[in-house]
Amino acid sequence: MNPPPSALPGHTRTTGGYEAIPVAEGVHWIGALDPQLRNFDIILKTANGTTYNAYCVRGSAGVAIIDTVKAEFADEFFARFEQVADYAEITTIVLNHLEPDHTGALPELLRRAPQARVHISHRAPLMLKGLLKHNGESLDFTTVQQGDRLSLGDRHLRFLHTPFLHWPDTQCTFLEEDGILFSGDIFGCHFCDPRLFNDRVGDFRFSFEYYYQHIMRPFREHVLHALPLIEALDIRLICPAHGPIHRDAPLAYVKRYHQLAAPQLTNEAGQHAKTLVMFYISAYGNTALMAQAIKDGAESIDGVRVSLYDLQGGEVTPFVDLIEEADAIAFGSPTINGDAVKPVWDLLSCLTQVPLKGKLGAAFGSYGWSGEAVGMIEDRLRGLKLRVPCAGIKLKLIPTGEELAQCHAFGQDLARHLTGQAAFRVIDMTELA
Repeated sequence: MNPPPSALPGHTRTTGGYEAIPVAEGVHWIGALDPQLRNFDIILKTANGTTYNAYCVRGSAGVAIIDTVKAEFADEFFARFEQVADYAEITTIVLNHLEPDHTGALPELLRRAPQARVHISHRAPLMLKGLLKHNGESLDFTTVQQGDRLSLGDRHLRFLHTPFLHWPDTQCTFLEEDGILFSGDIFGCHFCDPRLFNDRVGDFRFSFEYYYQHIMRPFREHVLHALPLIEALDIRLICPAHGPIHRDAPLAYVKRYHQLAAPQLTNEAGQHAKTLVMFYISAYGNTALMAQAIKDGAESIDGVRVSLYDLQGGEVTPFVDLIEEADAIAFGSPTINGDAVKPVWDLLSCLTQVPLKGKLGAAFGSYGWSGEAVGMIEDRLRGLKLRVPCAGIKLKLIPTGEELAQCHAFGQDLARHLTGQAAFRVIDMTELA
C-alpha cells in the first residue's frame, strides 16, 4: 500500500504548489501542514506542530469532502483539492466535528460549491449556525444519526454517532467499500510530518498518547461506548483529523485506545470494593495525624479500600491516574496565609483531565489562625462536580485524642456515604449559609 516516492506528501515549494496525496484509489488527503504551531487550544504543547486533515472521496455519482481546515490554511486546502476535482463535482460535504480547525474553510468552500449538501451529526446544528452567523448566511444541511448511509454511486459513506469525542457534535464516517474510517479527532494527534503516513513519519507515540490524555481522557466513558461501534467495522485504514494516517496496523491504535480507556484498578481492588484515595500535606505533622485517623475510620467500614499519599513526597501528575479510578477523593491541607498549600492546588488543577462525575469529595486540615483551606478545597471540589456529602473537618493546631476520634468518625461517615450505608438526615438551613 506504500505510495511511490513521487506521491509522498508535503509542500512542494520549489514548484510553488501543494500536493494532493493519494490515500487510496479515488481518495486523497487535501489538508494542510502547520509545522510551526507550538500550542494548541492553550492546553496542549505541540513540539512538532500539527496537521489539519481533510479528505476528498470520488464516487461515480459525485465527490465528497470530509472536513476542511483552519481558516488560515484555506489556500493550501483549495490548492490541493483543485488537483483532484472540480468544485461543480462536489455533492457532499461531511463535517465530523465543527471546531474551527476543521471548518475554517467551510464558508469559502460553500461559496465555490453552492450545490454541495452539508452533512452533520444530529447534535451539531446549533454549533453550525453559530459558526456561520458572522457571514450572515442561512445554510441548508442534513443531519445524520448512527448507521445512516449516504451514496456516492459506487461508494457509500456510513455515519457513526460518537458524541463527546471530544465535542457533543462529533461523529465518524466510514467509507464502506474501502474500509476507510474518517475518525475525526479520535485516534489523532498533534504531530506534523510531511511524510504523512504512520509507516513513514517519525516516532509519534508520545504525541498519540499525550493527545489522548489531554483531549479524550475526560470523556473516557464515551470512548468506551464508541469503541464497540468502531471495532465492528472492517477497518483497513484510519484517517484522523490531526496527525498521521494509520495505514500500517490501524487496529493497533483502536486497541491502544481500549487499553488507555479501560479501568485498571478494578482487578486489584475487586469488583465490589469502593476506593477512597486521600492526599495530604502537613507543615508540622498535625494534618498528617488527621489523615491517618480518617483513613483508619474509613477502613473500619467493610467494602472500602483506602490509599493515603503525602503530597510532599512526589510529583502530583502521577496521582491523576489514581483519582481517575477512585470512587472518592479527600484532600488534607493546613491553612497558610489564608489559603490551602500549592501542591493541593496543583493536583486539583489537573483534575479537568479526568471524568469526575459520580465521585465523592472531602476536605480536612489543621490551622493556626483562621482555617480557610478546608472550605476553599470543598468549593473547588463542588466546582469540579464532585458530591461533598460530609462537611469538612478542620482542627486548630495539634489535635487532641478527642479530636482524632472525631476524625475517625469523619472517615467512617465518608465511607458509609461511599458504600450507600449513610442514613438520610435533615439539613439545618443555617448549614447552607
